[in-house]
Amino acid sequence: MSDLGNPSPSLVRPARAFAFPLLATVLFAYFFAASTPSPLFVVFQHHWGFSSGLLTVAFSAYAITLLVALLSAGSLSDHIGRKPVIVGALLLQTLAMVLFAYAGDIQQLIFARCLQGLATGIASGALSAAVVEAAPAHQKKAGALFSSIAPLAGLATGSLITGLSMYWIGHPEVTVFVALAVVFPLAAVGVARVPETSSRRAGALASLMPRVSVTPRARSAYVRSVPLLLSIWALCGLYMSLAPSILHGVFEVDSAGLNGLTVAALCGPAAVAAAVMGRLFSPSLCAALGALGIVMGLAILIGALSWGGVLPFFVGTVVAGIGSGAGFSAVLQTLAPLADAHERAELFAAIFVACYLSLSLPPIIAGFGVGHFGLFDTSLVYLTALLIVALITGVVHWRHHRLPD
Repeated sequence: MSDLGNPSPSLVRPARAFAFPLLATVLFAYFFAASTPSPLFVVFQHHWGFSSGLLTVAFSAYAITLLVALLSAGSLSDHIGRKPVIVGALLLQTLAMVLFAYAGDIQQLIFARCLQGLATGIASGALSAAVVEAAPAHQKKAGALFSSIAPLAGLATGSLITGLSMYWIGHPEVTVFVALAVVFPLAAVGVARVPETSSRRAGALASLMPRVSVTPRARSAYVRSVPLLLSIWALCGLYMSLAPSILHGVFEVDSAGLNGLTVAALCGPAAVAAAVMGRLFSPSLCAALGALGIVMGLAILIGALSWGGVLPFFVGTVVAGIGSGAGFSAVLQTLAPLADAHERAELFAAIFVACYLSLSLPPIIAGFGVGHFGLFDTSLVYLTALLIVALITGVVHWRHHRLPD
């Protein structure tokens, strides 16, 4: 008979085998929920009559509170373990889904979005690290690869399914969030039953002091990656906040399904590219190719806005998405091996800080720019600025590929 304090190997082995797919699914679910409101924002705007500036605030409130959580709790799981942090964040996420389901005005929607951002920020570093650690010993690269695929695949799926559900079901703004309010507590029960992937160590309270810390071995690669992350996530932020408005205001298209398809057309190809190109090419070449794909996609998007046409708009979106996926996969596969186990959550938190600053601040500026300069001019300037950043970072990553450190 085994000791009561030590589960028998026959129980532990299946739990370990179950840990990787479960944690990977939970990571996917967080980002699925993150893009779920995107097709609904324009619907809420029509119902409640708020401005484009407030629309981007409603979107970006998520990213800002997520940043606060990342800066303060991003490395907490390096000290107290992954499971307590993930389970607590899942329960907080459940409450956010309930608040979404019953939101009656823009203020309540922003509050629910803030709570969702807080939950996702607490979980992001711990979950990403846990996915890498729970991957089988011979598949650690697959763990880092999935950490790059899951956010993109989740964003694509959440937006697409929510957009289509507006045709399938009545009151999708309630039904979708009620369904998620059931999924997340079930996920918490599952996570509570899998083995811990990180040992405890001292310094938990000190780790709550807001900071961004990158292990010295990873610093040069991290600095080189930040402009690429800006190109990827600032574009994603524009799509998650203003793409339905662009379809309606620039192309005169009013379709709930296409509203959901905009984010899916960007993030879906990105997830596929992250999976395929991350296996075919070295991270340095993948980063350079990713930046090139973003440049090409942005050029097509600028042409689509300038000369009209929904089809070129979606072609540019897909091309930019492919580049984004390749670039994001390259960043994670470059940085993840440069951190020891006790530094991993903190490193992932630093990566996500760069991602969510890019996801939140540029769209907020664009949202208020729409009120002063109009949707067309603001979108054109935004995409042109990203094109310049992507072009510069592409040159930097190509030089690094040819002449590595």
